[in-house]
Amino acid sequence: MQIGSIVLPNRLFVAPMAGVTDRPFRMLCKSLGAGYAVSEMVTSRRDLWNSLKTSRRANHEGETAPIAVQIAGTDAAMMAEAAVYNIERGAQIIDINMGCPAKKVCNKWAGSALMQDEPLALSIVEAVVAAAAPHGVPVTLKMRTGWSAGHRNAVAIARAAESAGVQMLTVHGRTREQGYRGQAEYDTIAAVKAAVRIPVVANGDITTPEKARDVLAATGADAIMVGRAAQGRPWIFREIGHFLATGEHLAPPLVAEVRRLLLEHLEQHYSLYGELTGVRSARKHIGWYVRGLPGGEAFRARMNRLDDCAAQLRAVGDYFEVLARSMDRMPAQAEGEGVDEAEAALDAAT
Repeated sequence: MQIGSIVLPNRLFVAPMAGVTDRPFRMLCKSLGAGYAVSEMVTSRRDLWNSLKTSRRANHEGETAPIAVQIAGTDAAMMAEAAVYNIERGAQIIDINMGCPAKKVCNKWAGSALMQDEPLALSIVEAVVAAAAPHGVPVTLKMRTGWSAGHRNAVAIARAAESAGVQMLTVHGRTREQGYRGQAEYDTIAAVKAAVRIPVVANGDITTPEKARDVLAATGADAIMVGRAAQGRPWIFREIGHFLATGEHLAPPLVAEVRRLLLEHLEQHYSLYGELTGVRSARKHIGWYVRGLPGGEAFRARMNRLDDCAAQLRAVGDYFEVLARSMDRMPAQAEGEGVDEAEAALDAAT
C-alpha cells in the first residue's frame, strides 16, 4: 500500500475522528497493528492556529511515520496555507476533510457540505495540491457518497480529485444526510474504485475481521479504514490483520495486557492535555474500554466523579486488576457491539 512515494506497512487505517484520534490514540492504534492513522481535523482559520486545541492537534512529538494531518475549511487560499502550516510542523501527508457530517462543520459549508458545491470543492483540492507539491507531500481526500440519497456524486468528485493530483481517496459509505445512521452501502465505494486509478479506501461499519474481509471483497478497495469500532478496542487492527492473513481468529487480548495498554494510554493522554482537561477527556476512552465488562457501568459512574489524574489512573488499574482475577481474556466482540454508544459519544465530540 502506497500514498505517493510513502510506503505503508499495511492496509489497515485509523479514521480521523474529532475528539478521539489525538496523538496518544493514533500512536496506540499504530502499536496494535494499524498501518496508518489520520489526525483530528485542523482548522484552516489562521486566527485559531495559536489556540490550545489546534496546538495540540498539530503536535506530533514521538509519533511514528507517516504523519497524516486532516485539514478542514471552505476557502481555497486558506486551505492551501493550512497545508503548508501543518507540513512545517511535521505533516508528511495532507488529507482534505470532505466527509465530516457534524452540524457545526456543515453549517459553515465545510466537511461533507463541500460535496454540494463541486466547483468550490475542486478549487480547494487544486490549491492544496499546489501548496503541498513543492514540499513533496502527497494530498489525499476523505468524503462521503454524497450529500443525500438523491445527490450521490462521489464518483464525479473522485475523478476530478484524481485529475487535480490527489493521490488517495477514502469514501465513507453513507451520505451526509445519514450521519452515522443506518447501514453503510458499499456500491458507491466500488463505483469510485472502478472510476479511478489511485488507491481507494473503504470506510463505514467495519467492526469485525469478517466484515473487513467482506468489505474489501465487495468494493475492491485497496485498504479499509476503521473508526468507531476501534474506540475502546484498539487491538481490532491486529485482529483484522491476523484474520486477513490466515483466515483464523486471533485470541482476544489478556485482561492484564489491556490494563497495561490503557494505563500507558492514559499517561500519554494526561501528558498532552494536562491535569484539568486530561482527566475529563479521558473519561470517554475509559468508558469505551469497560463497556460490556462485568461491573463496567458501575465503575464508569464512579470514575466519572474523579477529578484528578492520579485517582483516575489508580481506579482504572484497580478495576482491571480485580477483573483479571475472574477472567483471563477480554470477551470477543460481536458484530456491531457498542456502535450505538460510540456513535453518541462521537456525535457529542464533534
